[in-house]
Amino acid sequence: MKIAQVGEEILRTPARQVELAEFGQASLTSFIDELLATMLEANGIGIAAPQVFDPRAIMIIASRPNPRYPDAPDMQPLVLINPVIQQTSENTVWEWEGCLSVPGLRGCIERPNAVDVVYLDPEGKAQNIKLEGFVARIFLHEFDHLVGKTWLDHISSTENIMANDVWMAKFA
Repeated sequence: MKIAQVGEEILRTPARQVELAEFGQASLTSFIDELLATMLEANGIGIAAPQVFDPRAIMIIASRPNPRYPDAPDMQPLVLINPVIQQTSENTVWEWEGCLSVPGLRGCIERPNAVDVVYLDPEGKAQNIKLEGFVARIFLHEFDHLVGKTWLDHISSTENIMANDVWMAKFA
């Protein structure tokens, strides 16, 4: 699947909810499989449907050590459909983020350190989860894609933007 790049309209368009009739359909399962494969091929740790030109509120978070995030914790991929943030922590953390849709750059932005989320799993069953630390950051980053934002919208100063190669030399 082709990954949308910053400047493309889909990345500024809020995602639509997945309809109940779509659950259990082979087309939804196939799309999720392709979305995961696209994320893995690009060495991503998360991806949202709008990043592959699909307007639905679907995301995958899949923290794991890789060349882009060598210190990431390891987790099984988690598919979240129609996610809703119930609560975020008051405690926030500044960290560097990259994005498959913003190639070549990293940004240091502030995000809550924990988030409580309700969502539907691929079978359409309601789930509730509390995410903390780096995994919460991945979720919030991908959630931004579902509301038509990227990490660039959180930049408070151009001093908080760095070329990815420079970041890798300094921090990886």
